[in-house]
Amino acid sequence: MKKVILALCIFSAISGGCSNAETQKENTSMSTQNEGVERATFAGGCFWCMEPPFEKLEGVVDVISGYTGGHRVNPTYEEVCSGTTGHYEAIQVVYDPKRISYEALLDVFWRQIDPTDGGGSFVDRGPQYRSAIFYHNEEQKVIAELSKERLQDSKIYDKPLATQILALGPFYEAEQYHQDYHKKNPMRYKQYRSASGRDQYLKKVGKGKEDENGLKESSDGEIKKKLTPMQYEVTQKCGTEPPFQNEYWNNKKEGIYVDIVSGEPLFSSRDKFDSGTGWPSFMRPLEPGNIMERQDGSHLMTRTEVKSKKADSHLGHVFKDGPKPTGLRYCINSASLRFIPKEDLEKEGYGEYKSLFEQ
Repeated sequence: MKKVILALCIFSAISGGCSNAETQKENTSMSTQNEGVERATFAGGCFWCMEPPFEKLEGVVDVISGYTGGHRVNPTYEEVCSGTTGHYEAIQVVYDPKRISYEALLDVFWRQIDPTDGGGSFVDRGPQYRSAIFYHNEEQKVIAELSKERLQDSKIYDKPLATQILALGPFYEAEQYHQDYHKKNPMRYKQYRSASGRDQYLKKVGKGKEDENGLKESSDGEIKKKLTPMQYEVTQKCGTEPPFQNEYWNNKKEGIYVDIVSGEPLFSSRDKFDSGTGWPSFMRPLEPGNIMERQDGSHLMTRTEVKSKKADSHLGHVFKDGPKPTGLRYCINSASLRFIPKEDLEKEGYGEYKSLFEQ
């Protein structure tokens, strides 16, 4: 399917509609030399489909389609498609770490793929279409491994995760007609994406997660009845509770923290630390898939807001001044959380997390 659509694009290139496919490509590590930016590299099947979800994120400077992981220098698309070069179709995300975190990019990545498919991605089969995370440094490696481990432990998928975590080698930019393909050829892109099976799978998996957790949408009136005024102000109106005058800022008991509205697991006491701010602080989420991040420009500042996925509750903000290995500080309002002590996990329906506190 993709090759048929590509042939149409090549025909347009001959007519001047696309850039010359024979133009020499440069390694992305030598391009986009913006100071203060970092890079993340992901393979998730067809790179046409992987560009748009990242391009719309605040803090992302550029998304470049290319090839990496193989042995041939400066390969062409046709060579990579043959499956003999060892390369993956991949994207390189250039981003401002002050505006969006690497963990947030990983969360977006996992939501675009079937991580259990080791033979390709959706309709596109072959090693060049496998999923992988290519780390640029040891910090990215640690964060990626933790992210994959937690996704596997979440039991969302009933098969082992096949997505590999690999050291990044040379990354070669793809031909110009591949860059921003969804913008240059919107009708052809939509035709390919619709036939690829990607959206159908992602919709099915997303619905499955909601059913599995038994979460139903609640009206604002129902939520307001369930919560205290402070809980409602924080979770529904993006308010902030006073520091040092909230329920969990100094809680040292072992257990997990769940969303006050939906009950979805969010954080663990094992990742909690004293930040000195007067609010509960965590170095990572317990379940990254239950966390959403977005840019917050309120109060004349640019921060990264943290929300729960199912309930859409405002939780707090995440900052890049936390302890190792993540370097992150999730500064969370107590009013958005409910604490489940380790001894109550079984009876509260969170028995799967008991093993965290038995080591």
